[in-house]
Amino acid sequence: MNVHVPSEDQSDDSKNNLYEELEQIFNHFLKYHMKIQLGDLNAKVGQENIFKLTIGNESLHHDSNDNGDGIVNFIT
Repeated sequence: MNVHVPSEDQSDDSKNNLYEELEQIFNHFLKYHMKIQLGDLNAKVGQENIFKLTIGNESLHHDSNDNGDGIVNFIT
C-alpha cells in the first residue's frame, strides 16, 4: 500500500482521520502474512528508548516528530 501522510503543519484531526482510514484498509488484508506500507510518511522516528523494540537501534533522527509517533503507533 502506498500512502501520503499530511505534513507536520496540518491539523491533528486530518492526520488522525488518515490513520483511522489506514487501519480500516489494513484490516481488509488480514489474510496476508506480510503487509508493506510505502510512501511519503513525513515522519521522523527518533532514537528514543520507547521505540527500540519497534525500530531497533538505528535511526537517522535523534528525536521523533508527531508523524513519527503516529506511524509507530499505527504499525504496532
